[in-house]
Amino acid sequence: MQCPLCPPAVEAEQVVLENALCLFLQMPEPVLIGAGIIIPRSHRETVFDLTPAEWVATYDLLGQVKALLDASHAPAGYNVGWNSGATGGQHIFHAHLHVIPRYVDEPLAGKGIRHWLKQPENRRD
Repeated sequence: MQCPLCPPAVEAEQVVLENALCLFLQMPEPVLIGAGIIIPRSHRETVFDLTPAEWVATYDLLGQVKALLDASHAPAGYNVGWNSGATGGQHIFHAHLHVIPRYVDEPLAGKGIRHWLKQPENRRD
């Protein structure tokens, strides 16, 4: 099966920013306005498979993404994170860093990425 984040599956119009090792992709998103993902150009299944050079390239691109989103959407904050493995919520097994701008007028403003995991119903037996 073809990875949906490996060429040729990634379409040029999805690529908003890029460097030698990584791409920032955005797809139309009616709820998470401005959100996107940073992916390595080479197939890496999880964040733990990135090379040191890909880590640096991801960090560099993240700074550019923040500058772009600050200028275009003026969010009040961000959630930035990786899902790794099926139990960790990863659905596409090509490493991807979620960059999600957050806004004060959201119904869930102030709820961070750990909020749902800390709920009593998530307690293990």
